[in-house]
Amino acid sequence: MADTGIMARRDARPRPERELKGWHVLAMFLCFFGTIIAVNIFMASKAVGTFPGVEAKNGFVASQSFQERRAAQEALGWTVGARLADGVLEIVFTDAAGAPVEVATMEAIVGRPTHVYADQTPEFTYRRGVFSTPLTLPEGNWDVRLVAHARDGTVFQQRVAVVVE
Repeated sequence: MADTGIMARRDARPRPERELKGWHVLAMFLCFFGTIIAVNIFMASKAVGTFPGVEAKNGFVASQSFQERRAAQEALGWTVGARLADGVLEIVFTDAAGAPVEVATMEAIVGRPTHVYADQTPEFTYRRGVFSTPLTLPEGNWDVRLVAHARDGTVFQQRVAVVVE
């Protein structure tokens, strides 16, 4: 067999041997789990910070009279519609026949569906069956959370979506 010299060249330049030491393993472990923990903390803080999730201060107490309130609201037979056009938000209440409804009082909060920091409570004027208020909203999804009272005192609550394009 002839010597080709390949072995000699390989031996001529010895590579430094790399060892996997304990601190390497520790660094890899800390980087891997540190990234996971950091992302989890970031996502949890964003979820809690942008949407408080509180609909009622005490859900159990609120649920005790829910069925009666829902039945009273449904007995009114009202439907509500909201639209934003030319910088004016209009809210219209109609009965089952489509006729305008006489509403004793109405308050509304306009805000984003996902957080409360952009909430606004505009003052509405009532004329010919329409509640209206001047309002300028940026593009996106908005909720109108309204509470109205019928002449007999029945409470009507509803959340109406408005999309601004």
